[in-house]
Amino acid sequence: MGENNKKIKCLVWDLDNTFWNGTLLESDRLDVVDAAVRTLKQLDERGILHSIASKNDPKAALEQLESFGFTDFFLYPQINWGAKSASIKAIAESLNIGLDSIAFIDDQSFELDEVQHVHSEIRCFSASDVAKLPSDPAFNPVSITPDAKLRRLMYLTDQKRQEDEERFDGPSSEFLETLEMRFELSIATESDLLRAEELTLRTHQLNTTGVTYSYDELDAIRKDPNHHLIVARLIDRYGDYGIIGLALVSCKTDSWTLKLLLMSCRVMSKGVGGTFLTFLRSAARKHQVRLRADWNPTDRNRMMYVTFRFAGFKEGTSHADEGVLVNDASEPPPYAQYMKVTEPAEL
Repeated sequence: MGENNKKIKCLVWDLDNTFWNGTLLESDRLDVVDAAVRTLKQLDERGILHSIASKNDPKAALEQLESFGFTDFFLYPQINWGAKSASIKAIAESLNIGLDSIAFIDDQSFELDEVQHVHSEIRCFSASDVAKLPSDPAFNPVSITPDAKLRRLMYLTDQKRQEDEERFDGPSSEFLETLEMRFELSIATESDLLRAEELTLRTHQLNTTGVTYSYDELDAIRKDPNHHLIVARLIDRYGDYGIIGLALVSCKTDSWTLKLLLMSCRVMSKGVGGTFLTFLRSAARKHQVRLRADWNPTDRNRMMYVTFRFAGFKEGTSHADEGVLVNDASEPPPYAQYMKVTEPAEL
């Protein structure tokens, strides 16, 4: 149902007669579907997230999941009596991913049709196909990085951060100060390339151009003396986010051009996009070159454009700067006090 060539980032599960055999409110005893468990674990190993859209009593359903030992596999579960299309939209917003990177599996044709009607970009699967999902190309990432294998745990940590922030009595800026964030920038090494490739394939909202790069292309760029490939890692008191940002800089004697700048959507609210640009502006001033950025507007990357405008970038006015954002070369601001920044010594 519905065609979508994009890789799936999250599989949303129905529960009754899909993840487990039987109907929760009508059965004294339930058992999980063996093929569903195998698929759940295989996709989790690949870095594909899981959630739930189920019409059920939430307390009873969560207790049943806990008894099976699968509670921690499902992020932001939506268990209620509302439309499943609305539940899936809430999941996408909580995970901060596009609906076109979500798949949905259910045993009821009515529910599949309802979701497909409201969200045509979502891929829908019958519960009878659960064993086939791991072999579907949409569920097979180009590469499986160490970060991918830890992705669910990283999102669980994010949930804890969000819960603590919601309980925090004060403005969000004060909560950020409690996180003890460390933003570490470094020149990419060979061991970073799989994650860098994955970021170009997965990141759409905080992405300047939408251009993807293969491992071999990034490796060639890394070795080219006329380019800088910079990776960003974020760590706070809750844990390590892993590599969450990437900058590809083409260097000429009088100018640097950002061929690509992207940040994981998981860190959108932490101010790291502006921090990355502050570093790049400072480095360009140090080397006495203009700083430019290739820019390709899409229906998804408006937030990145806003970040650039706040950092003093404007659309180029000359023919040579057509389709490029140009920095105004003003003195960049200091880094935010709530974040400790480590700069690459090579720059």
